[in-house]
Amino acid sequence: MMLSKKRPMWTKHASYGGDGLVSADAYHGPGRGSSNAEERWHKAAQALAHGRQRNRDAGAVILVEGRRDRLALERLGFTGPIEVLNRGWSVDDVLVYLVETYGRKSKVDGGSSIIVLMDWDRTGGRLQTTIRRNLESLDVRLEERLRSTLMRCLKPETRVVEGLSGLTDALGPLVDMYDDGSFIL
Repeated sequence: MMLSKKRPMWTKHASYGGDGLVSADAYHGPGRGSSNAEERWHKAAQALAHGRQRNRDAGAVILVEGRRDRLALERLGFTGPIEVLNRGWSVDDVLVYLVETYGRKSKVDGGSSIIVLMDWDRTGGRLQTTIRRNLESLDVRLEERLRSTLMRCLKPETRVVEGLSGLTDALGPLVDMYDDGSFIL
């Protein structure tokens, strides 16, 4: 009986370029492997620039989990209001405070007044879901595009907002480049 050589299971759907890096596969789709890091970083920078513009110009508050998350955003040039969820209050109390302080929608552009940016790990996902449900029950619009874009683009590098601090040298100039006031996501 002759044994045939089979490809390892993990190479079943991968297509490799001449450099040995995965360029696409059936699970991740085209352009999601490590070979498109530059494209992913540009998309992340565009999302951060849009969030920074809304935070600065429209007064949209960014809600993050902790103090280090706020410091990471400040290192990336966010100058508008950034509120911390973990301050010793219940989630409901923090959300009521945000609605009373910042309103149900932005007075400047009519968009959402709250940008929710929890970590993209399991705990952050649970918090994001809880916050979304509670704010929607209060009839408050919230923005989650920044988190979903960062989760998609930066998951290999970091899974937490505070991890953006270590990426400031690379992401900072890109965010500045896209933050010219005319960018629309």
